[in-house]
Amino acid sequence: MPSAPPPSPGGPRPLRRLVVPVFLPAAVFGVGQGASAPVVALQARELGASIWVAGLIVALLGLGQVLGDLPAGQVVARIGERRAVLLGSAVGAVGVALSLFSWSPVVLGVGVALFGVASAVWGLARQSYVVDAVPPGMRARALSAMASLSRLGFLIGPFLGAGVVSLVGPRGGFVVQLVAVLVAGALMAAMPDVTARAPGAPQARSLRACVAAHRKVLGTLGAATMLMGAARASRTAVLPLWAEHIGLDPVTTSLLFGLGAALDVALSYPAGRWMDLRGRRSLAAASLVGFTAAHLVLPLAGGVVALGAVSALMGVANGLGNGLIMTIGTDAAPDDARAEFLGAWRLCHDLGMLGGPLLIGAVSGAATLGAAALVMGGLSAVGAGGMARWVPRRRAGQSSDSVPDSARPSAK
Repeated sequence: MPSAPPPSPGGPRPLRRLVVPVFLPAAVFGVGQGASAPVVALQARELGASIWVAGLIVALLGLGQVLGDLPAGQVVARIGERRAVLLGSAVGAVGVALSLFSWSPVVLGVGVALFGVASAVWGLARQSYVVDAVPPGMRARALSAMASLSRLGFLIGPFLGAGVVSLVGPRGGFVVQLVAVLVAGALMAAMPDVTARAPGAPQARSLRACVAAHRKVLGTLGAATMLMGAARASRTAVLPLWAEHIGLDPVTTSLLFGLGAALDVALSYPAGRWMDLRGRRSLAAASLVGFTAAHLVLPLAGGVVALGAVSALMGVANGLGNGLIMTIGTDAAPDDARAEFLGAWRLCHDLGMLGGPLLIGAVSGAATLGAAALVMGGLSAVGAGGMARWVPRRRAGQSSDSVPDSARPSAK
């Protein structure tokens, strides 16, 4: 598998080389996500969907990511990052356009799912490139920087979206998202291919073969990762739905999302530096403890200030885990099938992203929205325990062989 040229030793130069092909597009892409995240459920409600169906539509973003994860590793390995990004851009633009012009909850759901597919392909291509472009001792910082700029975009997105939403309603969030997808795709076209297989190289492994070869790490760390994905994704359903439940308008809801995103961004790069210098385990557990607390206190939020505090706590929790999933995944990935392994690894996280909003919708339909938040809080606590047990203690300069035996990929 061809590799990028070796990075310059020391200093920030390896990170500066990532500005145009990775960091800037991540920020623009985040703007679109931030603008649309608070309005998906609200648009579904405006189209006549029930709370349960609105939660289901939000979960379709996760379904699209899961469906994208299935082939993404092989696609990136075979055609390279640049072509994969262009393919994802086209799919994402179609999905956002369907969401923008949706005339029924079904059409909105299809659009959201297509955008999820595009997100999976983009995410894997960017992650694979970063791993080749920086030395291992800067890996967490590079991945966290990419994630933090995405979070910065997510911070700007709700504020920018709120202005457009105030003029045209919830669809305004999708207007911002469509522009962001097109601009980010154009910027990522500058990303060079570093993982496309040369003629005569071994064929890409199937997803089944990759899962079988690395079942130990996917069954331990992957399970904890799944619970983190569920906690992260549930906030995009539970916060706007709870805001509607207590009578807040869409503009206020977008602003509350922005508050949480601000704290998320502030913690992002420090979290990556901590992981490089002191390991990943403590921040992994702390992130899920924060999600646990936020979900458990949500039913007590009866006004703007209280819900703002919950949004802030979720932002802190997300910031502490910024870049974490990508980092521990690349720590464990084998050199001879990295793209395929990362596709399976992202599938674990994205199954959680799918399941979180689904669980919120299902429990809300059977009981109450408050009960759904409590259930998610309990699952987040289980995930915190899993992270504390299985995330390896890894510091800068250590090899990926520091993955513990209980979570080490099977040798084949």
